[in-house]
Order: sequence, then C-alpha cells, then structure tokens
Amino acid sequence: MTSKELLIQEIETLPPELLTEALNFIREIKTSHTAKQSSTNNLRGSTAEDLLEFAGTWSGDDIRECLQLVHDARMPLEF
Repeated sequence: MTSKELLIQEIETLPPELLTEALNFIREIKTSHTAKQSSTNNLRGSTAEDLLEFAGTWSGDDIRECLQLVHDARMPLEF
C-alpha cells in the first residue's frame, strides 16, 4: 500500500472527535513545509550585493545587549 492509502485507511478508522485534530495536524504540517520551502527558496542565488540591501538597517536600540549575548554564549575555541 502507498503512504496515501495507509493514511486514508487510518483516517477512516478515527473516531469523529479526532478527525478535526487530524485535519488540523495535516494543515499544520503543510503550512510548516510551505514556510520552510519559501525561506529556502528566498536564500538561493543571494549574493553579497543582495545582502547590502540590509546593511545599516538595524532598527532596534539593543545592539549592545545582543552583541554581549553573542559573546557570552560563545564557546571558546580549542586548537
């Protein structure tokens, strides 16, 4: 049996109160997959020149705190 056939077989044996949960779960999987595909596709073909569009666009006032967090979380390098 194919995965689709097995899935349909399982759905047919679900009690009615679980059908909505199953539907919501399937929709969540699709949404998550679509979002991952979209973000991956947006990065393909990016060049340094493309990234310059974002240079100097920091809009927060917490850059020092963010930088300190990065420094605090770093693991020391061992050679």
